[in-house]
Amino acid sequence: MSNEVTPAAGDAQSLERLRTAAAQIKREVGKVIVGQEDVIEQLLVALLAGGHALLVGVPGLAKTLLISTVSQTLGLKFSRIQFTPDLMPSDITGSEILEEEHGSGKRSFRFVHGPVFANIVLADEINRTPPKTQAALLQAMQEHEVTAGGETFKLDEPFFVLATQNPIEQEGTYPLPEAQLDRFMFHIKVGYPSAEEERQIVKSTTAIPDYKIEQALTGAEIVELQQLVRRIPVSDHLVQYAVDLARATRPNESDMAPFLKEWVSWGAGPRASQYLILAAKTHAALDGRPTPGVEDVQFAAYPTLRHRIVTSFAAEAEGIDVDEIISRLLETIKPQ
Repeated sequence: MSNEVTPAAGDAQSLERLRTAAAQIKREVGKVIVGQEDVIEQLLVALLAGGHALLVGVPGLAKTLLISTVSQTLGLKFSRIQFTPDLMPSDITGSEILEEEHGSGKRSFRFVHGPVFANIVLADEINRTPPKTQAALLQAMQEHEVTAGGETFKLDEPFFVLATQNPIEQEGTYPLPEAQLDRFMFHIKVGYPSAEEERQIVKSTTAIPDYKIEQALTGAEIVELQQLVRRIPVSDHLVQYAVDLARATRPNESDMAPFLKEWVSWGAGPRASQYLILAAKTHAALDGRPTPGVEDVQFAAYPTLRHRIVTSFAAEAEGIDVDEIISRLLETIKPQ
């Protein structure tokens, strides 16, 4: 096919640089975080694809520590916003203050940047704040800019929002609307460690830390690698496969599988197809491969579709979760 091409020599060298940097990032993060290889892999794919990620797991699984450690390995400016019921939109974006010049007495407004003006923004427990404040992140996530006082401020690149959420404590929380969930490229599930990993965690966290985090990439290099990912060629049949997967989740599609009609109330939109391909490209690049394959799309299916499929009452009654639906979907929809 015309779009199945060999990357230019410069891109081939960049792919090798990306593969080497990814391995170094994993080593550096591994100094602090025990296990969670799948979570780290998905997080790196989202970051290098230029997407935002939602990490969901019970408290105490080092979600916050993982994000801050990754920011250190990437040499990026990091800020943490603890979402609470009384958090205001201006607490995120910033606000104008009235200043008076000494001597002249002249007064003027000055915009003070909020914590969103960073490269990696950790939105901790994002579902603990009301929708109005949650929405303050929408423009920043989508447009990479903030509007305040009639003026628009560009955010520094690269820019990522990594949000955490506790899946079990729902009292006093505000579930994210589907429109905002769709802004996140990945929904990453953070599970419990294995018995051996938990033993290592206890040993390492109850002793004096003896590690030093080394920087693997700069912000400028990350922007270059994001552009490299966009240049990676992808075959038409793989694009069709990604589109088929996303469209198969929509109840109004006539050829939808019977089990999906029964278990799905609402399916994934076009952004899911885009992210499936973008994540597949990035996953292949992290592995040093010049173009993605079916296995890369299947890797991306769970974190990409997990928060874009709304299960029906029938699915909930039968104890069917979204991951099981995605598994059945991958078994049913085959690449052409």
